Amino acid sequence: MERFSTSLTGYRKDEVNKFVADCVKQVESMLDSLKAKDLEIEKLKNDLEKYKTLEETLNKAILMAEDTASGMRRMASDEGARIINEAKKNASRIVNEALMEAENTQNETAQLKRNIITFKRRLRTILESQLDLVDDIDHINMP
Repeated sequence: MERFSTSLTGYRKDEVNKFVADCVKQVESMLDSLKAKDLEIEKLKNDLEKYKTLEETLNKAILMAEDTASGMRRMASDEGARIINEAKKNASRIVNEALMEAENTQNETAQLKRNIITFKRRLRTILESQLDLVDDIDHINMP
């Protein structure tokens, strides 16, 4: 605390005025500092609101991305299952066609074997009849 000198009429006016002026400067400085701090607080509040809004937006975007990823995984899984089922159906169809073709080939082979046997019999019959004719020729020319 400041002490003032005294004079005949009381405290010295110039010391008191100087003290009051210093006090006014200090108060003005404090007020300016408070105003600056209030402005900074207001700016920080605005920034905080912006960041909160940005955080909400990012959270919504993350949730949408998670939903989208989940949907895409589900769709990929469904598509994979559909492809597998279609491949199984195609494999069954191919196997069935191959079995039918093998059966047809076996039938054709059996028919060819029967045709060969029939041909051999006919050829043998023709050859035997020709041999009989050749034998008959020997009997005809010999008197």
